[in-house]
Amino acid sequence: MAYLTLHKKKLQDNFDFLKKMFDEHDVSWGIVSKLLCGNRMLLKELIDLGVHEIHDSRISNLAKIKEIDPNVQTVYIKPASKRNIGKLVKYADVSLNSELTTIRWISEEAQKQGKTHKIIIMVETGDLREGVMGDHLVEFYAQIFELPNIEVIGLGTNLNCLNGVMPSTDKLIQLSLYKQIIELKFNKQIPWVSAGTSVTIPLMLHQQLPKGVNHFRVGETLFFGVDLFEEKLIEGMHGDVFELFAEIIEMQEKPLLPSGILAANPQGETAEIDESLYGRTSYRAILDIGLLDVDPKYLIPEDGEFEILGASSDMLILNLGDNPKKYKVGDTVKFGLKYMGALSILNSSYVDKVVN
Repeated sequence: MAYLTLHKKKLQDNFDFLKKMFDEHDVSWGIVSKLLCGNRMLLKELIDLGVHEIHDSRISNLAKIKEIDPNVQTVYIKPASKRNIGKLVKYADVSLNSELTTIRWISEEAQKQGKTHKIIIMVETGDLREGVMGDHLVEFYAQIFELPNIEVIGLGTNLNCLNGVMPSTDKLIQLSLYKQIIELKFNKQIPWVSAGTSVTIPLMLHQQLPKGVNHFRVGETLFFGVDLFEEKLIEGMHGDVFELFAEIIEMQEKPLLPSGILAANPQGETAEIDESLYGRTSYRAILDIGLLDVDPKYLIPEDGEFEILGASSDMLILNLGDNPKKYKVGDTVKFGLKYMGALSILNSSYVDKVVN
C-alpha cells in the first residue's frame, strides 16, 4: 500500500526557523493545519512542536485540536454557515468574518454558551475572495463593535488565494491605516493586523513588511519551506517534510504506443500518437496509487530517470525507459509533493500516514 511520511525532525526545523524569524520581528503567528485534514496523529505532532495557536477551515478539525490540547487557541478561517454557528462558538476561540448577519448570529450563540468570541474582520484588498470593501469598513465596524459577547481583535486580509493577487507593501500599509482610523473614531484598540500568510513571508525576509502588520497565519511555508514569490526553497528550510512512497505492482516491457482504435479515456483524454515511436518499447511500472488519491501533476519524481505517463482511478503509470535503476515488482518509488498533492493524499483514506 502507498504511504505518506511526515519527517518529524524536518518539520521541527522549519517551525524553529519561522519562530525565530517572527520573534525577531515581534510578530504573533498561528499555524494553518487544514493540510492535515484532521488527522489526529499529525495534529498531535503539530501541537508537540510548541504551537499555541492553530487555524483551520473545518470546525471538526478544531474540535480534535481542543480534545488534544484545550489550551491551544483555535481560529476558524472561512466564513461560517448558519447551521454551524453553535459548533463554531464551541470549538473556535477566534473566527475570520466579513458578514454582519453572521456576526450577529455568533453574538447570540456566544451569549447562550456564556462565552466571548473573538473576531478578525476580513477586508477586501484586491484578490476578490472574502472581505468587506474598504469603503464600507467603518460603517461595518460601527454595527458590530458593541455586540454582546463579541470582541474584535483584528483586521485581516487574504491575498493570492483566488486570483493570484500578490501582497505588497502598499496594500498592507492600507490595511494598517484602516486599523488606525477605526481606533481613533471609536476609541477602541484592535490588537492585530492579520495580513500575513505564507505568501507574505518574502516581504518579511526582504525587510518590506510594514510595521503595523503584527500577525501571520502560516501553513504552506511551514510544511514546504517555500518562498511563494519566487517559487523556490527558502534557505535554511526543508521542502521535503512530506514524502510519498508507492509500491510497484506490475513491471513489464511494453510498446511505447497503444494499439487499436483510440477514444477518450474515463478522464476525457485522448492519446496523441507520435509515429516516430512505433516499434519502440520501454519498461512500464504500475504503482498502487491513482487519481482517487492525487493528481499526478502535483507529484515530484525523486528519480529524474523516469516520467509519469498518466493515471487511472487507482493506478499510476511510469515510463522507466531501459530501467537503469533495475526497479522490480515490490520496490517502492519515492515522490516529493506540491501543496495540492499533499492535500489530496492527506484527505485520502486509502493512503497510510507515517511519522518518521
